[in-house]
Amino acid sequence: MAKLDPTTMSATTSPAQEKQRTVFAGRWRSVIQGYGALIACVLLFILNCIFTPHFLSLQTVGLNLQQMSTIAIVAIGMTLVIATGGIDLSVGSVMAIAGVLAPLIFLHLDTTLGIILSFIAPLLIAAICGLFNGWLVARIRVQPIIATLILFIAGRGIAQVLTNGAGLPFTMPGFQWIGQGSFLHIPIQAYIMLALVGLFVLIVQRTTFGRYLQATGGNASAARLAGVPVTRTTWLAYGISGVLAGLAGLIVVALNSNSDPSSVGLNYELSAIAAVAIGGTPLIGGQARVFGTFVGALITQLIYTILVGNNVPQAVALVVNAIIILAAVYIQTQRRKA
Repeated sequence: MAKLDPTTMSATTSPAQEKQRTVFAGRWRSVIQGYGALIACVLLFILNCIFTPHFLSLQTVGLNLQQMSTIAIVAIGMTLVIATGGIDLSVGSVMAIAGVLAPLIFLHLDTTLGIILSFIAPLLIAAICGLFNGWLVARIRVQPIIATLILFIAGRGIAQVLTNGAGLPFTMPGFQWIGQGSFLHIPIQAYIMLALVGLFVLIVQRTTFGRYLQATGGNASAARLAGVPVTRTTWLAYGISGVLAGLAGLIVVALNSNSDPSSVGLNYELSAIAAVAIGGTPLIGGQARVFGTFVGALITQLIYTILVGNNVPQAVALVVNAIIILAAVYIQTQRRKA
């Protein structure tokens, strides 16, 4: 009687074992794809607690919230635009425009009315900028990356022309509370960010506009045939993105007590897109994961904190963020194949 080779026995698996392995691998893949960003966020938080000096101090927590809040606010608007199948490269320039309008208005109208207009007028102009982008995309049918590139270039130039290229010092307590104020040691802009995250999670998940938004990005032609107002939805998404960028610009100016058209909002479009990608919203459109975008913004901030807090050059932090974006896009690709 021939003896069985143990090596051969260990190398072969029964159909039941192979099925069990496949099910196990599929479950892990689902966990990574569905909760990968949240898991990464928890791990980064733990690593910061271990390796970053004074990470849990009130001062460090407040600083981190200040730095991530404006990115998260801009990224919420970017999420809506990307959900329609578009992109908004102009958010940084819109921030600069809103940021210079506030001090200019108050310099010419140093009253309570001036404070009110310093809030309202920049947000209205930012909304118009967003609607202009939406008009180019929805009506003129310009590719979103080209349509928003126009304002990306021209917008910062407009801001520089308004101030003759110089920064404007801006110290006005009635205005600066949105950037420098705090409640229970938590910066005011963090409360604004959390309120907006909650609001837009509800809008996307519970309203007709949220369904229209994702239908537009999923298949615009089919959405039109189904009665979805694709043009109006696209306009509104870009308009909201403009308003949120304008709000972020006001917060940055209030925080810094200065409006520099060359630096306000610089590279924010890249940070916002990174937060959206890391948070799980597909860059091809059709879905809007607002809470995921918030987690993505938190991840980028935690990466920056642990690297810079341990004397790693900021340039390395940018490279690490790029790698994480690449991983996020890869996970999205695998999710679509599954």
